[in-house]
Amino acid sequence: MTKLTNDQIQQLNNYSIYLENPQRPLFSLEELLHDEKNRDCLLLVQAVSSSPNLTVAASFFMRRFGMMIAMQLTNLTMYDEIWDGPAERMKFGALEEYGNRTVSTFIETGDWKSVDEEDRIAVIRGILSMADSVIRQIRKTAAVSPITLWENIFGFLLWQYHVLLNNPGTSEEAQLDLQILKDDRTWESIAPRSRFAAYLKGKEPSELLNTTVRTTCCLSKDVPGLMQCGFCPLK
Repeated sequence: MTKLTNDQIQQLNNYSIYLENPQRPLFSLEELLHDEKNRDCLLLVQAVSSSPNLTVAASFFMRRFGMMIAMQLTNLTMYDEIWDGPAERMKFGALEEYGNRTVSTFIETGDWKSVDEEDRIAVIRGILSMADSVIRQIRKTAAVSPITLWENIFGFLLWQYHVLLNNPGTSEEAQLDLQILKDDRTWESIAPRSRFAAYLKGKEPSELLNTTVRTTCCLSKDVPGLMQCGFCPLK
């Protein structure tokens, strides 16, 4: 277990992740991954977000969960630490942000661990496997493309690695982690090849800012209070 700094806690909050129990709890990651509870979880997301159907709700949730995945990779690059708690201790709750009701992530301070250099590839694979498990489970209930759900995560990673690679204090570690994410071997049993490398199309993250990098619409335009995202291919 590691002790989080105030800077780390602030960074978590910037990703809509909080170190407390939600005042309006919805469900845990364990419940979301449960076949018999998954639909009820997405129905709660639909109700909170006022999404018109489960497909939009599923994409909306994956954008929120994508911040958790991005946070994990940011903390790995910057601090050699990740959240490593059990699924039942990752909780999701209803919260208001910028005047809209949304779904945020709540975790515990005691579930963090340091990562040794030799474990880095395995840790990144574990983070991707967590995302893959959620995507596969969501698609059992909602008719939504896996590409859409992965791209909901990658949008955060694009900006994240742009920032980290342009910071002299983090550029070396960020480049190492980026290469691991682009390596097909990291994605074995998750996808035939690196989905993130396919998303980048041979370019660096900074080159893709303010471009139509997505191949699918994230459907945020269909959520009341949200707008079409800047990467939308429908523009």
